[in-house]
Amino acid sequence: MSNRINGSTIVIVILSAAVGAGIGIAVTRSRAVPASGSARTSDGKPNFSGIWQAINEAHWDLQAHEARAGAVTEPGVYPTYEFARVPAAPVLALGAAAGVPGSLGVIEGDGEIPYKPEAAAIKKENAANWIDRDPELKCYLPGIPRAVYMPYPFQIVQSTNKIQMAFTFANAARTIHLDKVEGPPDDTYMGHSVGHWEGDTLVVDVTGFNGKNWFDRAGNFHSASLHLVERFTPIHRDAIRYEVTIEDPETFTRPWRIAMPLYRRLEPNVQLIEYPCIEFAEEFLYGHVRKKQLVKRWEGETMIIDVTRKVPPGDRFFEWYRK
Repeated sequence: MSNRINGSTIVIVILSAAVGAGIGIAVTRSRAVPASGSARTSDGKPNFSGIWQAINEAHWDLQAHEARAGAVTEPGVYPTYEFARVPAAPVLALGAAAGVPGSLGVIEGDGEIPYKPEAAAIKKENAANWIDRDPELKCYLPGIPRAVYMPYPFQIVQSTNKIQMAFTFANAARTIHLDKVEGPPDDTYMGHSVGHWEGDTLVVDVTGFNGKNWFDRAGNFHSASLHLVERFTPIHRDAIRYEVTIEDPETFTRPWRIAMPLYRRLEPNVQLIEYPCIEFAEEFLYGHVRKKQLVKRWEGETMIIDVTRKVPPGDRFFEWYRK
């Protein structure tokens, strides 16, 4: 729980501090911007303040992929053919809602993630054990860059020396420091972000990760040695080009890069609505240690699903929460 920070609270604190210091900040509502270019702050930098969202399939899998029957599947009528796999039992009742949409991918170059051989094996195991291993299902903080392209909006509040980003999922938040600051006392899910401007591009160097996050629902992961260089470049007033160079010598053989546009939400009443998912994940996380099982059975018109919970033996009990 200590790792979960209420993003909205931080935004309020930043806004209050900025007002007290006489710093002008553009807040939630989208402002009219001349068609000739992007909005500018008082110091002439591109003004990214507002609510943004990625519109792509990177959330499911960074790599190009065909549509799949489910995030977890099992062999169908023809076991040797990948296209014939069917949804695994835990997601079967969700029908098409459990499927994974196809994508052209967001990885630049050859479209491949350059895993080391041992890391590639872990990635494959992650995908096969998605329900047990994906930190998203446990409502852990999503990390960077995953928080940016999850299918939820996020808010940017920009001043001259700090940029605050608040995310819908898990009340996650990050601060991009444009001034000199001391590093954090420990590694975290969201990392430590230090930024600077290169012309109209905001460049952010991100380190200090705890290595417990994934990049997507396909099992792509990284270690605590992850180092990111993000680039936010205005395309026009309502779109940003977002690029991330990813380096992790423990996991990958070389740096690689993803890129995508981010779009401004233009609804007149747009605002960030919290998704405090930890309370929705409590039964998933802790239901197996209840003295009396709460969720046991679900019965629909065409199927009955019985749920048997189990407690992993020994150290595996604690390791499940750490993955």
